[in-house]
Amino acid sequence: MSNSQAKSILIVDDEPAVVSYLEMLLHDSGYETRSASNGQQAIEMARQEKPDLVTLDISMPEASGTRFYKEIKTDSGLKSVPVVIVTAVTGYGGDKYGYQKFISHSRLVPPPEGFFPKPINKEEFLETVRRLLNGG
Repeated sequence: MSNSQAKSILIVDDEPAVVSYLEMLLHDSGYETRSASNGQQAIEMARQEKPDLVTLDISMPEASGTRFYKEIKTDSGLKSVPVVIVTAVTGYGGDKYGYQKFISHSRLVPPPEGFFPKPINKEEFLETVRRLLNGG
């Protein structure tokens, strides 16, 4: 969809199947997407393109998602961009929200605006994206 009014979403994930799935979901909902397969590429793209929202995997080569998250949330030009974490990195003992608890208690950065363990609930994911991009 090439709508100049469409919100742009940067998908950061090193798994092509996950990127394709998220692109399909988001395009079908009227969003424009770009993708990056690692944290270093993602921070460069975010600084150049200023996306409206970022979906972020945690476990990636060349700058992890955690490092990317810290960089985006401490960058004065990008820190207001909502980040929705979409990850298979969960926690000890099968706690699928263990990583969310870890990143949400960091004193260095604010908690992410959304968190979805893989496989994601697509309805909840799209509702979170809509809420974050439409301010309510």
